[in-house]
Amino acid sequence: MRSSEETIALFNEYVIPNYKRYPVSLVRGEGALIWDAEGNEYIDFFPGWGCNLFGHCPKPVVKAVQDQAAKLIHVPNSWFVEEQGIWAKMLSERSFGGQAFFCNSGTEANEAAIKLIRLHSPKGKYKIITFQGAFHGRTMGSISATGQPKYHQGIEPLLPGFIYVPFGDLQATEEAIDDETAAIMVEPIQGEGGVRIPPDGFLQGLRNLCDKNKLLLMFDEVQTGCGRTGEWFAYQYFGVTPDIMTLAKAICGGFPAGAMLAKKEIAPSLRPGMHASTFGGNPIAAAAGIATIKMIEEEGLLEKGKKLADRFKVRLKQMADELDIIQETRFAGTMIGIELSIDGTPFVQNCMKKGLLINCTHGNVIRLLPAINTPLELVDKALDILEETLRKGS
Repeated sequence: MRSSEETIALFNEYVIPNYKRYPVSLVRGEGALIWDAEGNEYIDFFPGWGCNLFGHCPKPVVKAVQDQAAKLIHVPNSWFVEEQGIWAKMLSERSFGGQAFFCNSGTEANEAAIKLIRLHSPKGKYKIITFQGAFHGRTMGSISATGQPKYHQGIEPLLPGFIYVPFGDLQATEEAIDDETAAIMVEPIQGEGGVRIPPDGFLQGLRNLCDKNKLLLMFDEVQTGCGRTGEWFAYQYFGVTPDIMTLAKAICGGFPAGAMLAKKEIAPSLRPGMHASTFGGNPIAAAAGIATIKMIEEEGLLEKGKKLADRFKVRLKQMADELDIIQETRFAGTMIGIELSIDGTPFVQNCMKKGLLINCTHGNVIRLLPAINTPLELVDKALDILEETLRKGS
């Protein structure tokens, strides 16, 4: 096995440097723990950018992938595959009873939703209202929907038809609606935007605006879906049902996949020939998705995730009371944001040196998306590291 230094040299020679990477090569993971090439152990509180819902290499998902790979790896979507149908049924039954389109990532799911919105809407209606601070993905349609100018630099012109309004502002949203508006597209909780939780009544207000103006309401649940908030989906957490919902990240317990769910009266507008995904819903992804849902239910992980969230709330409230550097803490299940008064990037580096992996987003927000089955003793150990690091920085 190569050392971290040797792997970095390999990347420098052959891999496009479009990512900012930490100078460490990770080689093995189990649950909430991960190890680098030198044998250093880390508690991972941001596993796979939130994709690894159960941490690293959960046994039921690993077994499902191994078993399926020995039977059937890939066939095109011009054929029927039982596992994909079962997976779609399981997602539908745990959500609003819609139909599924499968792909490989969140941005692809959002591309499918954008197309469906335009295909389903009356002629002349194509505009989609999105929100400042949102992040919907990296493809041209999804990045056009993203209300953050820093992601637009150098790749203009963007796809037309997206109107950005302030997140949480119902009046501005209503004023942005015109005769060409087709839909409102929103993250129930802005993840990359700083774990921003909407004001009370905002999402219900969007639902009311859509009903009043005959618009579609689309929730981007790429980061919030599949148990992250303590409910299957964040729309259930807030009690507001969308017409279309997109999923990815945690949907397969770490295996790459994405999905769009749409109400049954809307879904057929994505008619044959209008959209596709070669690898979408492939047998291995479907097996991993089924195993993920079963693992959540068989191990009671929605409830365990809520108890885990309670431990975070207690510990982080204590920190916030004692440390002026913490401006605000925000929670929705195990989706956690800690807003600091200064840049949070150095704290990420310092925590890593002490054996804790975390993330900083929006400049000054420490973002935690821990595995929902993280043992409580590891939570306390990790938060001790975080507290020590923040104290030194304050």
